Amino acid sequence: MATDRVRIALVDDRPLFSRGLTLLLPAVTAERVQVAGTTDDATAAAGLVRRCQPDLVVVDLALPAPGGLRAIAAIRRTEPGVPVVAMARADQEPELALEALRVGACGLLPTASEPEALVAPLLAVVDGWAVLPVAVLNRLLELGEPPSAASGALGRLGAEDRRLWRMIADGLSTTEIALRLHVSERTVKRLVAALLRQLRVSSRTEAAALAGRAGLLDKPA
Repeated sequence: MATDRVRIALVDDRPLFSRGLTLLLPAVTAERVQVAGTTDDATAAAGLVRRCQPDLVVVDLALPAPGGLRAIAAIRRTEPGVPVVAMARADQEPELALEALRVGACGLLPTASEPEALVAPLLAVVDGWAVLPVAVLNRLLELGEPPSAASGALGRLGAEDRRLWRMIADGLSTTEIALRLHVSERTVKRLVAALLRQLRVSSRTEAAALAGRAGLLDKPA
C-alpha cells in the first residue's frame, strides 16, 4: 500500500465538508488519496459505490432519512468487499455508532477531524484494520453481543421469520411489509412483536443492528 492510489467515496450532506476533503486529501498525501465521488443522498450511496468502485467509503451517520445506517447497510449488501467508515458527530448518541458497526461499518471517526488527521486512520482501514475511538471500543465491549450469539439468533428462525427480519433491517415500514406479505398492518405488527421476542430485542432498531452482526445482510434477499 505504500505507493498505491486510494480512492474514497464520500456520503455526506455537507457540501463544504465534502469539497474540503476533496481538495485537501490529495494535497496532504502527495496525490495518493483522492475522492472518487460524492453524494448527499443516503438512498444513492450504493449506486455511487457501484459506479466509482472506491477503495473505501466514508458515510456520515447524520444524513437525512433514510439515514447513514441505511446507507451503510445498502453498501454492504451490494458491494460487500468495499470497507465503510462511519463518521459520527460529537452530539450523536454512542449507541448510534455501535449500530453502525453492527450493520457493517469497519471503523468510526469523528466528523470534527481535520483532513490531515483523517489520512492515517483511513489508510489503516484500507489495509484491513478497524479504527475506533477508545470510548466506543469500551462501550462495544461492554454492551456488544458476541458474534456467535447473533449468528445463533439467525439459525433459530424459520424462512418466513428471516424474511421479515430482513425487511425490518432494510428499514421497511409496517405498510410496506404488509404489502409485500399480503397481510394486514395489524398482522404485521403482531408478527414483528413476535419476532422481536424471539430475537430478545426491544425495538426494530435493535433488530436491524443484530441483523448486521448475524450476517443476515450479507445473504441474498
